[in-house]
Amino acid sequence: MLNATSSFDIPPLPTYTLTPLPPVVPGIPDKYLQLIAPVVAYWGVSLFFHILDVFDLCSQYRLHTPAEVLKRNHVSRYEVFRDVIIQQVVQTIAGAAMGWMDPDEMMGREHYEEMVWAQRLRRAQRTLPYALGLLGLDSTKLGNGLMGSYPMLGGVISGGNYPGLMQNIITAQGQEILAPTFAQWELLAAKAIYWFLIPAIQFFLGAFIVDTWQYFLHRGMHMNKWLYTTLHSRHHRLYVPYAYGALYNHPIEGFTLDTLGTGLAYLVTRMSTRQGLVFFTASTIKTVDDHCGYAFPWDPLQHFTNNNAAYHDVHHQSWGIKTNFSQPFSTFWDRILGTTWSGGDISLRYERSRLSAQKQLDADEAMKTAPVTHNPAVDVPKAQVQSRDSKSQVLRESDHNGARVLQEERKEEMEARQMLRRSVRKRSIDPKSDTLRGLRERVTGIASNTCT
Repeated sequence: MLNATSSFDIPPLPTYTLTPLPPVVPGIPDKYLQLIAPVVAYWGVSLFFHILDVFDLCSQYRLHTPAEVLKRNHVSRYEVFRDVIIQQVVQTIAGAAMGWMDPDEMMGREHYEEMVWAQRLRRAQRTLPYALGLLGLDSTKLGNGLMGSYPMLGGVISGGNYPGLMQNIITAQGQEILAPTFAQWELLAAKAIYWFLIPAIQFFLGAFIVDTWQYFLHRGMHMNKWLYTTLHSRHHRLYVPYAYGALYNHPIEGFTLDTLGTGLAYLVTRMSTRQGLVFFTASTIKTVDDHCGYAFPWDPLQHFTNNNAAYHDVHHQSWGIKTNFSQPFSTFWDRILGTTWSGGDISLRYERSRLSAQKQLDADEAMKTAPVTHNPAVDVPKAQVQSRDSKSQVLRESDHNGARVLQEERKEEMEARQMLRRSVRKRSIDPKSDTLRGLRERVTGIASNTCT
């Protein structure tokens, strides 16, 4: 039998056999599920928030009132729905083209990769004697002193020397030899690195890449007049964002900003197909949540980072459109480059928008119930001629003091208009109204009430 130390300095790597990886959902290859899941998540989460909107649930957490959605947005819900579908079709086609070129994923190499990390840990331990030597310490003496009571710690300090950890292996020539094996802590650490640490690093690095890509492109579209007018202004027709309007963009902007950004992060970080599935779906859900129009105190996505629905909503207002560019994960670049909103308390600005929208809505409702002569659908020129002729006829009735009659009618009309304005104003600023309840709390996301 060969001497183990002469053949192997560190434990050898195992062999492996590759086999096709079964799909997560039977019948749907993972590379296509990777495209389907974000779309399903987008509309599933959007449907949840849409139900809250339609039935006016959890209104104490709304950033905007229903009146603002109706009066301040410059695009219909149908147009938003249509353009989001177009973007998702383009996104799916691009993803399918990339998936078609990628080979099918295989399994069987996982244990081998774990052992690779265990080897790296063992090699890292080899540097400890040199580091301790720089401090004037004898690692061999320290390690031997700890071997009796703490054999694992003694092995680490002595440079990864574990004389009692050996295994029998069969060589490619069919010969059985004695070789070193890994300590239990090395195996557990290697598993943690391979299955948790590395995927976490890939995810957060991917998030940083997406944030960087979107920040500079997004900000560039606001700085360049042609880009804003031609592309990005479409998204800002939504002054009051809602969930399924998150991807309401010009198709070119949607492809450049969202599809290419996340695709680049996926390729650079070398995620697996299943990692990409999780990453794309999480990015989609976060984007929808940032446009949902609600500041929930119990929504984990709104507390994971400072970049949440209330933060991004400021960017959609006319007074904050040149701030808060960051999307969708962090506010890193806004803080570094000084583009975070710095105009102080925004609650009064939100209140002003609510009052204005409510007044417009009340005025529209008043017009619907107004007499036909005040209906905007009437023939205005003809009505003016009729009014002029009628006044002329009244003035000719000098015996009945026609001029005094017209003067009294004008006075009555002015009083009626003033009463109507006071009525609209009173209904709009009623302090008991749900539309103004908890304004500051909803804006800052610290409402004390709970959703029932």
